[in-house]
Amino acid sequence: MDFSTRQDDSRRRWTGLAAVVLFHLLLGWALMNGLARKVADSVSVLVETRIIEEIQPPPPPPPPPVKPAAPKAVVAPKAALPVPQKMEPTPPQRAPVPAAPMAMPPVSPPDNAPAPVVREAAPAPVAPPKPVGPVAAGIACSRTPPPQAPGVSSEVRGSIFVIGTLKGGRVVQVDVERTSLKGVTDRRVLRAFVQAIETAMKEGYVCVGDDVQIRQEFYFDIR
Repeated sequence: MDFSTRQDDSRRRWTGLAAVVLFHLLLGWALMNGLARKVADSVSVLVETRIIEEIQPPPPPPPPPVKPAAPKAVVAPKAALPVPQKMEPTPPQRAPVPAAPMAMPPVSPPDNAPAPVVREAAPAPVAPPKPVGPVAAGIACSRTPPPQAPGVSSEVRGSIFVIGTLKGGRVVQVDVERTSLKGVTDRRVLRAFVQAIETAMKEGYVCVGDDVQIRQEFYFDIR
């Protein structure tokens, strides 16, 4: 038996079968593409959008104008004549009596109102008591230089008691209280001694106090 002939026949059969199947596939593909295009064209042709505007009816004609009615004449009623009245005498008017002033009740402060603050007046400064009489010059003054005795031709011995008045710590006035000088027979010589004392106290004394009087004794012994 010849097996080669059988094998060739089977190969040809399968080749033909494959060709037929391929042809059908190509034919189906072509038909599908063509039909799809036709369907799309037909749909695009059939589906069309049209906008139809609505036709509005014409507006109605305006109503005819209404004629105004003629004004009616208004007749005013006649005024009645005034009836004369009897004049009555007016009573005399009394002067108005002033009303008595009403006493206002005292206004009491509210319960929660703070009590008034009473401020005590500051005490006036108490001035230091002034001494009853003149004090010693050594107590009120820190510097008491001696006076320079005037030149005299006779012997002079004794004391002169003076009272000085202070103003701001300085001696402003000197008064002779008494004197016990011996050997002075002339007033001019006594005046020279007093002048020396005034100069020493007014120019040299340094004290503390105001409106204060000091007493000082000056002793002289001139031979």
